[in-house]
Amino acid sequence: MERIDCDRMFVAVMELGSFTKAAERIGTSSGQASKLISKLEQNLGVQLLKRTTRSLVPTDVGRAYYDGIKQILDNFDALDDSVRNSAQTPSGRLRVSVPVTFGISVLTPHFMQFAKSHPRISLDIKYEDRAVNIVDEGYDLALRVGLLNDSSLIARKLTDIRVMTVASPAYLERYGTPTQLSDLAEHHLVIDSNFRDPNHWTFNNEKGEIVYVRVDGRLRFSNATVCQQAAIDGLGITKLPSFVANEAIEAGLLSPILEDFEVAALGLFALYPPSKHLAQTSRAFIDFLVQQLRESRDW
Repeated sequence: MERIDCDRMFVAVMELGSFTKAAERIGTSSGQASKLISKLEQNLGVQLLKRTTRSLVPTDVGRAYYDGIKQILDNFDALDDSVRNSAQTPSGRLRVSVPVTFGISVLTPHFMQFAKSHPRISLDIKYEDRAVNIVDEGYDLALRVGLLNDSSLIARKLTDIRVMTVASPAYLERYGTPTQLSDLAEHHLVIDSNFRDPNHWTFNNEKGEIVYVRVDGRLRFSNATVCQQAAIDGLGITKLPSFVANEAIEAGLLSPILEDFEVAALGLFALYPPSKHLAQTSRAFIDFLVQQLRESRDW
């Protein structure tokens, strides 16, 4: 337990007179509040509060400690706010891991614009699809399509990415156009193994309910652009994010199918370790991308 957490809890208990109310202010349980106070007393080697079934009464030492630590915490918070507010122009190094295809196809122009508008921030962008360990590998952020399994990270959604089911006109002419989800079992499928669950394709049925269709295919690739090329070459039906498929559809190389069964969108998330204060460089980067992606939905 951090010492400052114990001190903040003690101040809250002194000011509110109960573990329950203090816990509500801090955002924890009354049991955790009691543990923090006990830990503080253990570290100091003194009793700060006399506990009865009806009340909490500070000892003389407890009153003196409250007066001192309250001033220290107030000064600490004032200094913290002063430093943060003084840095109105974010500066420093920002190291970010981004997915390869979406990063190159959509995000890179926004990175360039961010670099122009934030000259005091040094960008270190890594294009990679693997699951990185943000803390151990020294990243400030990771941008990922779909949530990762690491529940210790904070995830902020930046935008939705539309996904489409497509095939080439030549393939559809030869094998027919599926009109029901069950028809997929009779077709050649090209699987993007980079999806979180490549063995299931997600759709919305006629009732608007999410359904998972188990899929298998002779061809599996870990890159959407390669899956697109396989579909263009008439090798099967595939699922592609719209930013990959749009140009080929406009050129007549691919045709969208099963449009009555809207494919569930994928979320683009910014992932970062939990912290009371997100670094200004990271916050500026995330806020910038949210705004840019909202304004430029041509993908």
